[in-house]
Amino acid sequence: MSDIIQVDRLSKIYRSFKGAKEVKALDNISFTAAKGDFIGIMGPSGSGKTSLLNVLSGVDTATSGEVTIDGKSIAKLTKDDLALFRRRQIGYIFQDFNLLDSLTLKENIALPLILDHVPAQQIESRVDDMMSFFGIADLAGKYQYHVSGGQKQRVAAARALIPEPAVVFADEPTGNLDSKSASDIMDMLTQMNEQRASTILMVTHDAFAASYCKRIIFIKDGQINLQIQRAGDRKAFFDKILEILSVMRGDAQ
Repeated sequence: MSDIIQVDRLSKIYRSFKGAKEVKALDNISFTAAKGDFIGIMGPSGSGKTSLLNVLSGVDTATSGEVTIDGKSIAKLTKDDLALFRRRQIGYIFQDFNLLDSLTLKENIALPLILDHVPAQQIESRVDDMMSFFGIADLAGKYQYHVSGGQKQRVAAARALIPEPAVVFADEPTGNLDSKSASDIMDMLTQMNEQRASTILMVTHDAFAASYCKRIIFIKDGQINLQIQRAGDRKAFFDKILEILSVMRGDAQ
């Protein structure tokens, strides 16, 4: 498998302000992700997880190092090219869904294609296919205040996947969901990964959600502390994740 994401010696420093000490959020991080990877990013609060996701997705800029996604160096793109690249090549699934109240759920899913001026007939076909894939075809005409949190997250996932991006970034996608909905969403992400070959990077604090991943990158103090690969069943992987998080919490005390 070819590498979709290449992260090379990535650092992010938030400069001091009015005498405050500068903060090194990311410290010389390097890793790769192949097409079809499903990677979890974990670590204590303040470890650099969100900073990493922000830099990888082009929301924030690195202080040094390089991020390459699908052969494109993020730092070398112009502002307009970066905006276009993010819309076409990066899908986002957020904790708080980020759906627009004024649009139906079907229109929310179609929005990336509408902004990209895709022909209407093609939009209709792709949206219908995506809603069917996620089991939400019967919700097409509803608005987000008509449906549950789990259904909103399915809509958000469909919207993230519809441009056929190179990578999908998920930021605590189960954070606002009950345990049943969280389990459903993780089954859905697994389905995206296995049936649509989606490359997924997911930031999560939840060991249960992380156990669905193929690989976990643990970050501590802005550095990669450890990486583990899922080799056996999900229960054994879950137990291993809990063990590592316990050790990391103990080290932090």
